[in-house]
Amino acid sequence: MDVRIGDKFVGDGRPCFIVAEAGVNHNGDINLAKKLIDAAKKAGADAVKFQAFKAEKIATRYAEKAEYQKETTSKEESQFNMLKKLELGYEDFKELYDYAEKTNIIFLSSVFDIESVDMLDDLGIAAFKVGSGELTNYPMLKRIVEKGKPIILSTGMSTMDEVEEALEFIKKEGGKDIILTHCITGYPIKKEDANLRVIETLKRRFNLPVGFSDHTTGITIPIAAAALGAVLIEKHFTLDRNLPGPDHKASLEPNELEEMVNAIRDVESALGNGVRSLTRDEEEIKKIARKSIVAKVKIPKGTIITEEMLDIKRPGTGIEPKYMSKIIGKRVRKDIVQDELIAFENVA
Repeated sequence: MDVRIGDKFVGDGRPCFIVAEAGVNHNGDINLAKKLIDAAKKAGADAVKFQAFKAEKIATRYAEKAEYQKETTSKEESQFNMLKKLELGYEDFKELYDYAEKTNIIFLSSVFDIESVDMLDDLGIAAFKVGSGELTNYPMLKRIVEKGKPIILSTGMSTMDEVEEALEFIKKEGGKDIILTHCITGYPIKKEDANLRVIETLKRRFNLPVGFSDHTTGITIPIAAAALGAVLIEKHFTLDRNLPGPDHKASLEPNELEEMVNAIRDVESALGNGVRSLTRDEEEIKKIARKSIVAKVKIPKGTIITEEMLDIKRPGTGIEPKYMSKIIGKRVRKDIVQDELIAFENVA
């Protein structure tokens, strides 16, 4: 089952759809956001993704920050105030959407409230990303389904039952094109917590395309996820990990993002089609590395061949050793010198 996002098709057997997650690493600066779009394009990502929200709609003024946010931003600042500084308005998103289109990279965004769903749809967004925290936000899911766009649904912080319930709700409301992403929520998470085998578990249980939203450090785990069949890889990136803000320290820098993209493409190429066939190089090396039946000693014309007269040596351009029994007992039609390849036409 393929899901179309922009001009790309996402699904098993398709190239892995790579999403460069800019998130809020623009720090509220539209020019920094444009540089992130440029970096995502240069790295070879299929899409660049931001986060659309209204601070007033997603957090109370007294909501605490997550521990990782307290470590990377002011401890005295509330979650609401932090989000307010990172919020982008409609005109900002319109400018970024148009810039991404001009840069020839697909523009995506996670969405956190109904008002932002409407805004992104008005822009012409190709698909909606539903973050882990919104899996049970059924009113917002309902509005997303009404837009008729593909949905990328993250499963972080969720039980299998919660994922199943959310999918049942989406389908009941008429949602069709769905990509699940396996995700372990944390910024960053330990590599041993990634549990990549869940990708296959989700595929078997829900019969949907499954990707991986990665929150480990480095690029090893997303590359492994692609090798295990993830149809989509999402990875946070920043222009500089030393910038202030909640997500920079757990993000890749542009050169690392490019390295990850290239490695995933190498993995895809190496996976092949599953059909065991010889490459052109193997056909040539086979002639050198395989062995043939040869004469161990000089064998005069008319001699009946015995096993003691034969040897097995390179090159592999003669009769293969597996046919030894078909040679023994035959009479040679011509003199055969030591180390000469035995040929069927020279025995009778």
